[in-house]
Amino acid sequence: MLDQGAPPQNRTATVPLSAAARLMRRKPVERLVAEGGQGEGGALRRSLGLWQLTMISIGATLGTGIFVVLGEAVPKAGPAVTLSFVIAGLTALFSALSYAELAGTIPVAGSSYSYAYATMGELIAWVCGWCLVLEYGVSVAAVAVGWGEYLNELLKGTIGVTIPAALSAPPGDGGVFNLPALIVVLLAMVFLMGGAKESARANTIMVCVKIAALVMFCAIGVQGFRSGNYSHFMPLGMSGVSAAGATLFFSYIGFDAASTAGEEAKNAQRDLPRAIMLSLVIVTALYVLVAAVAVGAKPWQRFNDSEAALAQIMRDVTGQSFWGTLLAFCAVIAIASVVLTVLYGQTRILFAMSRDGLVPKVFSRVHPRSGAPRANTVIVSLFCGVLAAAIPLGQLADATSIGTLFAFALVNVAVVVLRRTRPDMHRTFRVPLSPVLPAVGFLFCVWMMGSLSTVTWVVFGGWMAVGLVFYFVYGYRRSRLAAPSVPSEPTAPSAPSEK
Repeated sequence: MLDQGAPPQNRTATVPLSAAARLMRRKPVERLVAEGGQGEGGALRRSLGLWQLTMISIGATLGTGIFVVLGEAVPKAGPAVTLSFVIAGLTALFSALSYAELAGTIPVAGSSYSYAYATMGELIAWVCGWCLVLEYGVSVAAVAVGWGEYLNELLKGTIGVTIPAALSAPPGDGGVFNLPALIVVLLAMVFLMGGAKESARANTIMVCVKIAALVMFCAIGVQGFRSGNYSHFMPLGMSGVSAAGATLFFSYIGFDAASTAGEEAKNAQRDLPRAIMLSLVIVTALYVLVAAVAVGAKPWQRFNDSEAALAQIMRDVTGQSFWGTLLAFCAVIAIASVVLTVLYGQTRILFAMSRDGLVPKVFSRVHPRSGAPRANTVIVSLFCGVLAAAIPLGQLADATSIGTLFAFALVNVAVVVLRRTRPDMHRTFRVPLSPVLPAVGFLFCVWMMGSLSTVTWVVFGGWMAVGLVFYFVYGYRRSRLAAPSVPSEPTAPSAPSEK
């Protein structure tokens, strides 16, 4: 009570004003950019151009819905699955516009987690980041499950043997342990430990293979097209279309993968928006075309017998095993590229969260020689690999969809908030008709989330509860933004220009 001078100043510098203020504290955009690439013991390397960024987005997207989830979605919607792809694509498009604006404005590795941190505060950012862990991590596992299906098709067509069901399917799907799913995740881990540039080079080759495979499927599959397969276009009604669309939204999550490479792009503000939009247009066009040919060549009632649906259609149309085997070979490569790029995105999101103190420091530790977060990559890969080996595909796909939709909804809100709070910031891309289109994107996400099953919502609720417990036990106490020794404004304003 006697000396009210210096002590109160020290107290305000070391003690948060309130718990509520700490939860809502936002990280300045300038500081997000200034810290770009910096990790524990090293920094990420800027080596990716527009071509590589676009290939990362296509690699993470193209193949998931067509090669893997099509067999899950067609029984829900019938021939109208093509409409489901369009609806899911439109939902992704509205969110992609918001992603493009924010990626050009805040070119960092955290994707929508970082965007939420700059606009809506730490607690919302944590919720978004936890959803991204669900989106990317579970997506890796789901795609890896489908990879095993096509590997069996390839082995059957080449050497006449297949991996026993006990070792090629998870519990609940007739197996004990899905060994192929674990193997493909570990292979992706090896590529990622070499660095972003090397991984991008491998991904580009695999993307070219998968595009060629889908074009080949359309050219051959159209020969078996039967108009009668479309005679009852919407046998399960609009509810079936929306349910299939919610599941198929899982196949669009990759378009935002480029935004996770913001700290390894040569010219992030210019190239990230372009890569996001270009990849989404290419992927949507191929999805709708391939789905239309597939349903025309095979009655929709027969799509529930395997995830390797396209290879079976090729074999049925031609009457020869060669074409189905060739497509299975291409699918093995194509789906591996999805695992590679989505796993990459997961590691970079955790890298950003770790740098902010919300998850352990090990996730932001950078290897000095490769410039890659190797420990992060190993931990995430082992987690996703075990998940892929133990959980059935359908449950994984729906869990990924709800996490993705929730994160996308927050991005649509974030772009409007940043327009209001920082209207004078330089933006290399602007969402047209804002806030109308972001609001439409938000409503689309909410609508599709409502189409998912009660079980999926229960799983999502449990996941969020676990995330909130982890935040309040660990992240709330260790957040660098709330730490007294860390200023709220950037300390190195020259960093962005040096990048």
